[in-house]
Amino acid sequence: MAGKNSTKNIRSNKGKSKSIFADEKFKITLGLIVSGFSIFLFISMVSYIFTWKTDQSFEWSKVISNPDFRVENWAGKAGAYFSNQLINRWFGVSSFCIPFLLILTGLKLMHVRIASLFRIIRIALVGMLLLSIWLGYVAGEANGYLGSGLGGKHGLYLSEWLKSFVGTIGTAMVLILTTLIWLFFSNSNILRLTSNIVSKKFLLLAAGEKTMKESPAFRKHDTDEQVQNDLVFETEFNRFEAEGKSPGRFTPGAPEEDIELLVEKGSGNGKQDTTEAESYEMLEDYDPTLDLPRYAMPSLDLLEKHDVEESTVTNEELISNKNKIVETLAHYKIQIDKIKATIGPTVTLYEIVPAPGVRISKIKSLEDDIALSLAALGIRIIAPMPGKGTIGIEVPNQNPEIVSMRSVLSSRKFQENNYELPIAIGKTISNETYVFDLAKMPHLLLAGATGQGKSVGLNCIITSLLYKKHPSQLKFVLVDPKRVELTAYTSLEKHYLAKIPDSEEIIITDTKKVIYTLNSLTIEMDSRYQLLEKAGVRNIREYNHKFIKRQLNPEHGHRYLPYIVVIVDEFADLIMTAGKEVETPLARLAQLARAIGIHLVIATQRPTTNIITGVIKANFPARIAFRVTSMVDSRTILDVHGANQLIGRGDMLLAPGSEMIRIQCAFIDVPEIERITKFISAQKGFLTAMYLPEYIEENASSDIGEVDLSKRDALFGDAARLVVIHQQGSTSLIQRKFSIGYNRAGRIMDQLEAAGIVGPPDGSKPRQVFFPDEYSLEQYLSSLNK
Repeated sequence: MAGKNSTKNIRSNKGKSKSIFADEKFKITLGLIVSGFSIFLFISMVSYIFTWKTDQSFEWSKVISNPDFRVENWAGKAGAYFSNQLINRWFGVSSFCIPFLLILTGLKLMHVRIASLFRIIRIALVGMLLLSIWLGYVAGEANGYLGSGLGGKHGLYLSEWLKSFVGTIGTAMVLILTTLIWLFFSNSNILRLTSNIVSKKFLLLAAGEKTMKESPAFRKHDTDEQVQNDLVFETEFNRFEAEGKSPGRFTPGAPEEDIELLVEKGSGNGKQDTTEAESYEMLEDYDPTLDLPRYAMPSLDLLEKHDVEESTVTNEELISNKNKIVETLAHYKIQIDKIKATIGPTVTLYEIVPAPGVRISKIKSLEDDIALSLAALGIRIIAPMPGKGTIGIEVPNQNPEIVSMRSVLSSRKFQENNYELPIAIGKTISNETYVFDLAKMPHLLLAGATGQGKSVGLNCIITSLLYKKHPSQLKFVLVDPKRVELTAYTSLEKHYLAKIPDSEEIIITDTKKVIYTLNSLTIEMDSRYQLLEKAGVRNIREYNHKFIKRQLNPEHGHRYLPYIVVIVDEFADLIMTAGKEVETPLARLAQLARAIGIHLVIATQRPTTNIITGVIKANFPARIAFRVTSMVDSRTILDVHGANQLIGRGDMLLAPGSEMIRIQCAFIDVPEIERITKFISAQKGFLTAMYLPEYIEENASSDIGEVDLSKRDALFGDAARLVVIHQQGSTSLIQRKFSIGYNRAGRIMDQLEAAGIVGPPDGSKPRQVFFPDEYSLEQYLSSLNK
């Protein structure tokens, strides 16, 4: 035991030394030190501008070693030394960039939100080196000003070397070209502006030629409408010129974001699109977390320490159990060569190696006899142990431990993993934290009798994701027919939750709304698959990687795809009330949604065959079984017995595939959940929850004959322009853009359909828009108002 404790202490000390850089107090302290040093450095450099003649002439080895020697620099000897090194010996006045970068780094360590710090550092350092050479080239030694001139020794040396290598004119050309390249990489708007200027000149020439050849004088057979279109085109062209915008993407009567025709007609090869794509790719990587830049992850201090430090299993208990197991087997003439124990939080695993010739089935049949001799419930025999030449006997501890959620979330396995959707569910019988990736499961079924830990298990899953994923990277769809288990997460609406547009309650409790939500998710699934097809990728991870790297342009319909985790509590109630209406879309999601980042977690307290059907089992290979009352229920969940031998209170079996793992589920109490949700909801969130696509029942009536167009909504005209601009008729789009209720948005959509602006609903597809541009719509609206 002493050797075990010493090994444990060594590992603990190693973990502490390695995790010091992840400690928040250490980061803030380091940030304060770096920020203070940057201010000190800036003061010394400013002083050097005035005191350089005196301070730079000293022999620094004598200055530093002699305590009586005084310098004139405001920051003392250290300030005089650092400023002399930076300004005189290195980069001249461009060295002022260094304290600027240091203070940004210090602020970043103190959790001040600074976007793309590493990009700023790269650009600034290259600019500092370039400016140093420029100053050395232009000013030279500057009569010894600041010691080595404005550019320092670095700038002076490199400028002189370039002059000797390519001459004075060649050096100027090299510096100009290098500066332009630096500007292009530091600010993509400069490249876009240059491209627009070039395309604008070409456009003016092309437009002028077109005006000469196609003016009314040359076109005697033009109709009044064609001449009017030309006047509109000329007016809009001049408006774009006056506003300083490039007209290279303008077509007569079209909205600004849809204008792309003229340059393609002039060039004939789509070079404008290529230029825009290239300039978009030159932007820095897209960061989805910048949608909520000041969002802070919840800290571990919000969770309680329910567990104890040391194991409660005593040596006496271990020896007693070993002897009883050996004696019981000896009664049946079963000899054991070796036995060892592995202590877990609630269960101890005794691994035995039987003597040669002993049949495994004989030991397995003695399960009840061993339980009787140990006077314990929940004895489970694993014969043989997977991957081992032993037989396992799991015996509950007399004083089981509570595994706290804090202990599993603070473990290195959870903190240092690179999973897409990491779940820390509890600890194994070897007392190791068990973490799995929900994205690889890809769906999860939880089942067990009432009060055995299912709701706590769901809370562990949700909490694990809240501690790892930013609100822009993850959304939950929460279904709670019992109306009491998931209500604690209502306050996360504007951060982590998603819902259908017409749902007033963010936690879905109504069975009809559950059906709508599941079907809405299938529409979202189909939409995401179309995006994957357009992007030429196989899964959400590859798609988001290309989007982050600016290889997918939002102007072409692409968007960042957050993961969606659907949590369904008490699945049995839904099946009993809705049956196939729930099971069909759920099965379709389970079959297809893995690749596009939609994952299902369903829980039930009725593990019967009419609830957990063959369709559900076939599509949920990963299952968790808490204690059940019968072997039949265990086979329904896991296809094997064993869940009926668990001891309850979070004791569970996890089957991620063919293997079976016994785990003590972590415990998180309601006050802890409330503290987490309060911490998150107190921060700035999105304007609304994430809206899922609009779902319309196939048998829904499309008869809108009773719509009175003389009583049109005040937003009718604006809504018509909106759907024409986006070329998509969507009730949820109108609701979001005008911040109105779903019922009013639905009435406006009915009016648009009655007016012939959009077509009828077409299942999961968006409504067809009958007007190609805003100009033709305005003519129609004018006639409608007469």
